[in-house]
Amino acid sequence: MKAIQISEATSLPMSRRPYEYVERKGIGHPDTICDSIMESIAVALASTYMQTVGRILHYNIDKGLLVAGRTKPELGGGKVLEPMRIIVGDRATRSYDGHEIAIGEIAEASARDWLKKHLRFVEPSEHLVVQNELREGSAELTGIFSREKMIANDTSVGVGFAPLSETESLVLSAERFLNSTNFKQDFPETGEDVKIMGIRSGRALQLTVAVAIVDRFLVDEATYWHRKEAVKRSLAENLESKLDDLDSLQMEINALDDPSRGSDGMYLTVLGTSAESADGGQVGRGNRVNGLISLSRPMTMEAAAGKNPVSHVGKVYNLLAHQLAEQIYQAADAIEEVQVWLCSRIGQALDDPWSVSVEFTLADDATVGDVEDVVRRVVERGLSEVNQFTQRLTRGELPVC
Repeated sequence: MKAIQISEATSLPMSRRPYEYVERKGIGHPDTICDSIMESIAVALASTYMQTVGRILHYNIDKGLLVAGRTKPELGGGKVLEPMRIIVGDRATRSYDGHEIAIGEIAEASARDWLKKHLRFVEPSEHLVVQNELREGSAELTGIFSREKMIANDTSVGVGFAPLSETESLVLSAERFLNSTNFKQDFPETGEDVKIMGIRSGRALQLTVAVAIVDRFLVDEATYWHRKEAVKRSLAENLESKLDDLDSLQMEINALDDPSRGSDGMYLTVLGTSAESADGGQVGRGNRVNGLISLSRPMTMEAAAGKNPVSHVGKVYNLLAHQLAEQIYQAADAIEEVQVWLCSRIGQALDDPWSVSVEFTLADDATVGDVEDVVRRVVERGLSEVNQFTQRLTRGELPVC
């Protein structure tokens, strides 16, 4: 590995910048559905490969598209007219050393299982069509998995940062609250499709929240508006109790709503997700690996979901960079904020990146020399343990969206 580049940041830490933009797409958002299904297929394939041939083989399930279905929402309960369609790509090994792997069956079962577990109103056998477009990989990339030591299958950069800002924490917390078990018990009419955009200006935070409302729970238009306000109050109370440095919080829920248009002016759904009729999804268009889209932070465009967990640096290095950043932040009291970049070169060992850079903001009385040794130890240890890290990815222990 080349020398680790260590430097002090020239910009202010996020909490002291004048503005910030943060987005979170909830578990029922079409892009998150796509990411989550592809990752569930990837984990299932890895498990099957290990059980069948004793090793992970070549696959990348990171090219997926969710085609919206067609529904007719109505107060009191609407209808599903046409199912959603999930198109699964890209590459997977079908046969190895005399063993045949039923990748199509694995993909379809994984997709339906994930929907059944996470979207309360979706019946996978009725509301989803799985279109399998997985193909064999190239000989050169497939050959990586026969080597004694795992190497990078791409030239790519992973980036991570720590800690989360207050805005980032609140946006993440808001979606998790709205999709929590307790909240769904109190507000069963709220679907899993939640999207939150947070804009901080100075010490004031504004949120625009979209929450799909399930039509079968509403007897009339008045009920919709009453329950919407109750959702807003509940979320506001929850977040206001978490405010720290921020002075104020304002929010709008379902901002497109228009009472003058009757039921057409409400965010009504049959299944609790816009994927049923209004919006498709695609792998890599949603949350980054820490669950957020932080527009004021460095980030890559890699789609981590579905990628091979032992060779694809677009997955491994992005998650590892976030872990290293968090470990550095926890290990060095003088560091206020830290960012980590890991860059691979195709064909090079995973524990030997082409380049590593660490940049941080320090407390007023600290110097780079005060933390340099700690930073190096954390990075070197993390890279030396990359095989154990990829095993956790293989088992699906680390979220990717």
